[in-house]
Amino acid sequence: MGSFGFFRRGDTATAASTLDALEQSLAVIEFDLQGKVLRANKNFLTIMEYELSEIVGKPHAIFVPDDIRRSPDYETFWSDLRAGSFKSAAFPRITKTGRQVWIEATYNPVRDRKGNVVKIVKFASDITKRQEMLANFEGKVTAINRSQAVIEFDLDGKILDANDNFLSVMGYQLSEIVGKHHSMFVDPDYAKSLDYTEFWRELRRGNFSSQQFKRFAKGGKEIWIEGSYNPIFDANGVPYKVVKYAVDITEQVKLLTDLKKMIDSNFGEIDLSLKELDQRSSIAYSSCEETSANVQAVAAGAEQLAASIAEISRSMAGARASTDQVFEKSIAAGTSTEKMNEVVTAMSSIIDVIQGIAGQINLLALNATIESARAGEAGKGFAVVATEVKNLANQVARATEQITGEIEGVQSIAGEVSGVLGSIRTEVEDVLNNVTTISSAVEEQSSVTQQVSSNMQSMASSVEQFASSVDFIRDASSTVLVNVSRTREAALVLAR
Repeated sequence: MGSFGFFRRGDTATAASTLDALEQSLAVIEFDLQGKVLRANKNFLTIMEYELSEIVGKPHAIFVPDDIRRSPDYETFWSDLRAGSFKSAAFPRITKTGRQVWIEATYNPVRDRKGNVVKIVKFASDITKRQEMLANFEGKVTAINRSQAVIEFDLDGKILDANDNFLSVMGYQLSEIVGKHHSMFVDPDYAKSLDYTEFWRELRRGNFSSQQFKRFAKGGKEIWIEGSYNPIFDANGVPYKVVKYAVDITEQVKLLTDLKKMIDSNFGEIDLSLKELDQRSSIAYSSCEETSANVQAVAAGAEQLAASIAEISRSMAGARASTDQVFEKSIAAGTSTEKMNEVVTAMSSIIDVIQGIAGQINLLALNATIESARAGEAGKGFAVVATEVKNLANQVARATEQITGEIEGVQSIAGEVSGVLGSIRTEVEDVLNNVTTISSAVEEQSSVTQQVSSNMQSMASSVEQFASSVDFIRDASSTVLVNVSRTREAALVLAR
């Protein structure tokens, strides 16, 4: 029988076709018993980046990393092959360019008809990519095991294994938990709940679960973990176990719990302050509206007062003009009275002249009477004339007396008029001074009232602006209150 048990004696055709199939699919190389290369197929040469002429007669060691080649195990490896032992494993090898590759290989001793080992045939396949993926996977698993707590369960929730990180967090030895149920880590009431039953039912269905979990370590100590329960599937895609990866977040949860309390406290104070601000703003706004109304009323009153004062000022100006005219006319009347008095005085002189003439007429009448008496009958006509002249003189005397009386009356009245006009002029001067003073005061009051009215208008505008600002503050405080509420909600979500 040959070196392969599945070949029967005499079945050369089958053996040849089988070897041909292996040559097509696998990398094949043959060595003598000292490890020197006898031949290699194309697949092997491609993997190792050699030409056949470069390796025939060369030792197997040219493909082996230095650390393996120098080791005692390498010599034992070839001793076993020469003794007829079969070797199968994944081997690291070095290509012509110095690149390391991985091969899945079997080293097969080939015997002759007498059963003596005559050569070694190696069948291999390139598994470099698979090894790299495996190394990457193992590296990730190692990293996870270093940084996270890992525990494995069967589909019923019984513990299969746990790493040191998990045991350290939970305070157990591995022997204390293997074979026990996952429920030993949860609240007893939760373990009896439908939610817990559904939790494991979902895992058995292949659905993972990831969130923060409250768990109880040895001795009942409460801890919090951030973890994921991951169903692991077999080659047929059927879940066969569950692996949980977790990190201890107890301290973070404690900090977040304290943060939540602080948030509740601080935002409570902010809410109170904002509500108080809103209330005070509302009161201030109402006060501003009332103040604005009062200021508007005062401004309107000031405008009316200013209009009234302006009217008074115009009336006082008219009174002053009238008083000026009265004063001027009283002066003119006084002047006329003085002139009249002068004329009357002049008339007195005329009366004196008239009285003198009347006396002469009386004297003439007396002389005529005397001469008529002397003339006798011949002087009767002259006596009549003398009588008439005497009567005329008497009439002139009486008229002169009457005129003198009238003139004296006129002089008396003129004096009284002159005195009254003087008093009137004095009174008019006082009135004129008072009107001037009042007019100045009214003008000054008008200016002040106009200024007050202007100030009231400015104040009203300022009050309206202030009211608008207060209303804006009130609206802003309401907006801030809403935003603070949203911020608190967001902060509480963060603190969960």
